[in-house]
Amino acid sequence: MTPPTVGVLSIQGDVREHLRALEACGARPRPVGSVEALAEVDALVIPGGESTAMSKLAILDGLLEPLREARRDGMPMYGSCAGMIMLADRVTDARPDQETVGGIEMTVRRNAFGRQVDSFEVDLAMPALGSAPFPAVFIRAPWVESIGQGVDVLARVSRGADEGTIVAVRQGPLLATAFHPELTGDVRVHELFVEMVRDQA
Repeated sequence: MTPPTVGVLSIQGDVREHLRALEACGARPRPVGSVEALAEVDALVIPGGESTAMSKLAILDGLLEPLREARRDGMPMYGSCAGMIMLADRVTDARPDQETVGGIEMTVRRNAFGRQVDSFEVDLAMPALGSAPFPAVFIRAPWVESIGQGVDVLARVSRGADEGTIVAVRQGPLLATAFHPELTGDVRVHELFVEMVRDQA
């Protein structure tokens, strides 16, 4: 079976880490920074970074509408941290002019867990990845405040005042996590996404 070509949106954020994780999962990774490059991939990862800057750059580069069109046409997409915000239909605590690719029927709050100094790591129960907990890294992370009926919850935080907060979801060919799996060395989230891409094909 030919490995799927999975792009990583390369206009802003932690691109290299996602490229390495995808390669470790048997995909053919490539950076995507143009409409032409977007047309040559089977799926797309939207990395962590700064969601406001990512939104502005996507508009400036003429990529926002092509990204929305690719998503509407069924392209599998995975967003981590800022990428989760980019795949949300609704965002709170965002600039009035911030735009998203959308597609996941959810409301996401930016920087919900606090500032950079409030970053943390925690083991998450994530049954879609197997029985072993997943080591999740949260950096100025969002969380999911509400979801629509078509959204599957894949993980919730189970610590302190944040217990029960939704931090990973899936809707059809779209996957999103509030945390950064590309920083852990554990590629199970990327394996799940690559499997979703193969299923879509």
